[in-house]
Amino acid sequence: MKIGIGAFLTDQSIRPEVLARAVEERGFESLLLPEHSHIPTSRESPYPAGGDMPDYYARIVSPFPSLAAAAAVTDRITLGTAVTLLPQRDVVHTAKEVATLDLLADGRALIAVAPGWNREQMRTHGTDPRTRGALLEEQIRALKTIWTSDVAEFHGDHVDFPPLWSWPKPVQSPHVPIYVGGWGPAAIRRARTIGDGWMAGNAPDPAAVKEQMALLDGGPSVPTTVFGVGGHEVDVLDAYRDSGAERVALLLEPVSEARALQLLDDWAPLVARLA
Repeated sequence: MKIGIGAFLTDQSIRPEVLARAVEERGFESLLLPEHSHIPTSRESPYPAGGDMPDYYARIVSPFPSLAAAAAVTDRITLGTAVTLLPQRDVVHTAKEVATLDLLADGRALIAVAPGWNREQMRTHGTDPRTRGALLEEQIRALKTIWTSDVAEFHGDHVDFPPLWSWPKPVQSPHVPIYVGGWGPAAIRRARTIGDGWMAGNAPDPAAVKEQMALLDGGPSVPTTVFGVGGHEVDVLDAYRDSGAERVALLLEPVSEARALQLLDDWAPLVARLA
């Protein structure tokens, strides 16, 4: 099982290029970053993990410039998002951003996408929460169309554009892998039918891991990455390895450079242990 780092980076934490270099030097496989354009001050939508949402969500840096900075100082690690809130984005701009990252990283980009949970945030971007799942599915198809066609054209109920040219194309063939994020059957269905993998959230204990991974039973296998397991949760990491997860990204919350490097040193032995 591959071990990466899933980092919440802010304007007050370790810088992305410093973190990326340290991640690669210690043998981790990947660096994955989440996305929130902003956090509305209202609290209509409950925080999915329960309780109060961490204050640092409002300070998260934009993932694609951060990953481009990471690409400039690394040679090996996978650089990706977990997750990009695609229904809140323009799909043509996003196609170019991701393809450009893959170019700068020499084919090391990965994107995970999800419908999102913060309804107030969606409405700020003009996204209707009621149709975000259907919008996401068309956007995934549209991304692949732009990346794999010299002349791209798409006509759907939610995404519609006439023939267009857009370069660069991704270095990876046929395109940058798209993992679909989510907690349940809808995400797995999308991962199997239009995606390239499942980006799952972390389970709290080994029993919950088995229950979560059992959702994959009864259908084609799909590569699974898990975002947000604590570096100290060795029993949970063992359960994911034994359940066939492809990759786990250890949760790094916003901390200083010194603290981040200390945590990476503490977690580095997990790379060999869980391989």
